[in-house]
Amino acid sequence: MMRNLLSLIIGGISLLLVVIAFFPLLGWANWFIIPLPVIGLAIGVTAPQTSGRDLNIVVIVVGVMRLLLGGGIF
Repeated sequence: MMRNLLSLIIGGISLLLVVIAFFPLLGWANWFIIPLPVIGLAIGVTAPQTSGRDLNIVVIVVGVMRLLLGGGIF
């Protein structure tokens, strides 16, 4: 229970940061934000519930898509 809650908190904070990084000229911030939900995902995988894990997966996908659209990966 506590691991899922911790994963949800990390995912929520990461989601807020990723939304801020959607503003123009702030896409580079995703390079620093994406490792945070990866940590949350690692914690969420060990929890019996899946909501924290799922939230962190969504945040990772959104952050990576923003990097792809902004040309930050290629």
